[in-house]
This record gives sequence, C-alpha cells and structure tokens, in this order.
Amino acid sequence: MSLNIRLISVGKIREKHFRNGMDEYLKRIRPYMPISLVEGLEVKTSPRARQSELEEARRKEGERILALLKGDEILVAFDSRGQRLTSEELAALVACLVQSGKARLNLVVGGSTGLSGLVTQQADHIISLSPLTFPHQMAVLIVAEQLYRAFTILKSHPYHK
Repeated sequence: MSLNIRLISVGKIREKHFRNGMDEYLKRIRPYMPISLVEGLEVKTSPRARQSELEEARRKEGERILALLKGDEILVAFDSRGQRLTSEELAALVACLVQSGKARLNLVVGGSTGLSGLVTQQADHIISLSPLTFPHQMAVLIVAEQLYRAFTILKSHPYHK
C-alpha cells in the first residue's frame, strides 16, 4: 500500500504568488509521493468578531477537517506550540510516517485565527514551523517546501545542500 499525502489549508490560497509557489512544490513532490491540496474550510468571521465568535469559527473549521479523515490515516497539525524540528528531523519523521502502513498522511495548517483544539487533540504529531507568526497562505507554502526538502534529504538530492 502506498501512502498518499493530503495538505489541508483551512484558508484558501488566494494570492497569485502563493498559488504559483504551491503549484510548483506540489509538482516537485509528486515524483516522490502522491499529494493533493484541500483548501477553503474556513468559516467567515467579521474583522471585529469577538473572541467567542473566533473560537466558534475555529471549532467549526476543526469539525470540517476531522470530517475529512478516516481511521487509517495520520494527522500532523502545524501549530506554533508544537515540536520544533530541523529539516533533517522532519525528513526522518516523514520517512517513519511513509513506512507506517497507513493509507494517508494529512498535514493541516490552520486559518488566519489559528487551528482548532479539536484538531490538535486528535493529531498524531504537532509541529511548529517557527515561533514567528506567518500568514496562513505563507505557512502552507512553507509546509509544502519543507515536505519537498524532506524528500530530497531522504534521496540525497542536492536541493538541501
């Protein structure tokens, strides 16, 4: 059984430069592993939304994400409070996950208000990209680039050097 990868972006990749970057990295990853992008699971909120409204939106987004998953899948959430890994450590984790025998690896990046606790509670791994805050479109692009980098590290491709 071959592992499939699904990159889940709560928000849509709207800006052209991020879309072009995503398309490029998805194309680069496909020779290593089948990958798809799911986006646009966000719940619209007012710019002046109260904290309780934002929490409710995140909860609904979390439910949408979890509804995509089946029992034979791995869930990796990207959250600033997660484990910090080097690119080499991420590559080693990817290698283990590929060998897991599971059907799919889901990589989830939250929207502009963050990621639902429902998702992080269900996650098999929680990884931090950085202690910095990134726009969600950029974070999704960084995840795609780091996934490509992980495969090149595993295959001793010169991209990482």
